[in-house]
Amino acid sequence: MDQTSTGSDEDLLAELGYKQELHRGMSAFSNFAVSFSIISILAGCITTYGLAMGGGGPIAITIGWPICAIAVMCVAMAMAEICSVYPTSGGLYFWAGRLARKRKREWAWYTGWFNFLGEVGVTASVDYGAAITWMAFASELWGVDVTPKKTFFLFLVFILIHGLLNTFGVNVVKILSSVSAWWHLAGVAVIVVVLAFVPSHHKSLGYTFGHFNDSLGFSHGLFSTPLYAFFIGLLMSQYTLTGYDASAHLAEETHDASREAPKGIVRSVWVSAIAGWLLLIAVTASIQNFGRELTATRTGLPAAEIFIDAAGHSLGVSLIFICGVAQFFCGMACVTSNSRMSYAFSRDGALPGSALWAKVNPRTGTPTNSIWLCVVCSIALTIPAYWNTTAFNAVVSIAVIGLYIAYTIPIFLRRMNPSFRVGRWHLGKWSPLIGWVSVVWVIFIVIMFMLPQAAPGTFGNKTFNYAPVAVVIVLVFATAMWIFGGRSHFMRDVPAGHETKDAAEIFGD
Repeated sequence: MDQTSTGSDEDLLAELGYKQELHRGMSAFSNFAVSFSIISILAGCITTYGLAMGGGGPIAITIGWPICAIAVMCVAMAMAEICSVYPTSGGLYFWAGRLARKRKREWAWYTGWFNFLGEVGVTASVDYGAAITWMAFASELWGVDVTPKKTFFLFLVFILIHGLLNTFGVNVVKILSSVSAWWHLAGVAVIVVVLAFVPSHHKSLGYTFGHFNDSLGFSHGLFSTPLYAFFIGLLMSQYTLTGYDASAHLAEETHDASREAPKGIVRSVWVSAIAGWLLLIAVTASIQNFGRELTATRTGLPAAEIFIDAAGHSLGVSLIFICGVAQFFCGMACVTSNSRMSYAFSRDGALPGSALWAKVNPRTGTPTNSIWLCVVCSIALTIPAYWNTTAFNAVVSIAVIGLYIAYTIPIFLRRMNPSFRVGRWHLGKWSPLIGWVSVVWVIFIVIMFMLPQAAPGTFGNKTFNYAPVAVVIVLVFATAMWIFGGRSHFMRDVPAGHETKDAAEIFGD
């Protein structure tokens, strides 16, 4: 089938078991723009730059980035190949349900719950990171005293605004996402040019690409090895290069989805990989005082300190402003993707109160209830940051772990399913190699990011990594939900208005 019209998009969606309810008004560029905005190199790279400075230092930043980018590109391409066959808002969990042998719904169930956890984690961490950046801006421009409580309240303001913007309709999101994509590209260009020509001093190539630093606080045992610090520093790169599943979740709102949604996934990653590397090289080469900028006592944001030290106060504050605006756009796109995933998950009966979250506002063509569910969940996940900003790193780990577990399950199942028939976008003979590289990489990073990120890392200490706790809670909760209800209705009792096909007929037992 060659999808060239909305009608054929709707026909393919009907074959997958759903009827068209969301407004299909997104172009290929709009689809790409949302994923590109969620990846947001001006959000992830800037807000977690200090984490990589402490874990590995410049070598973890400038060498770690391309390592992660190549691995992530494999994951994105493997996902895109599946998305071309199943272009639905459910995305990852739907793929898992179709690809599992005997179509076991448990695979879809757990994939969906980890995807939901990761989406909430990304939304929470991006808006909290935006609050950190804007507090740094306010501190330098107006002398505002930066505290965890003030940062948390600004986070609340941002996420509530993003909920409202998404409530207004997909056209608002489409316009702002397009603006966001160009703002990111222009913003990176401005920052790179300023940091290339304005500072009176730059670090050498040897320092920029080879200097090592370990400020994690471990002094003995396995965790004291330089390689461990380097791997922890990769969290910056891996966290930034997430969220491109948004192109899949927006498939039901995108024209020619079986071709353009996969392209959106891949394009958003390679554009971000190139632009992000240029940005990180420019920032790292502009470090003036590593120790003082790492502690960031003035602004609470190491990258902001580097901007000001390298470019001067006025110009440095302007660069912080560029990053802050980009992060605001990123947060809006995160709520968009999160709400579409939870909407789709609910129409298949997964979330408690699914009938409520699966409703679509007939005026705006958006899942309004699901939007506000995601806002509330993101706020709940970020509550520990009210007391200390180090909780931000744990939320970052939760986002990476949750999303990448959800990313790799359908990739693994696709490799184990010999009957898979490729769609209009596929990898040809490279599919097996790319698929297995993706699976191995994700297993590695999930293990790494559940380990301690700083010493002492004991329970109750502000350096404790509570990402493993969140993962266990989700596993226990999802298992209990499956036993006491999910197995009897998930992908069977479809909410009213979604009965184009019986879900049991599509997914089997």
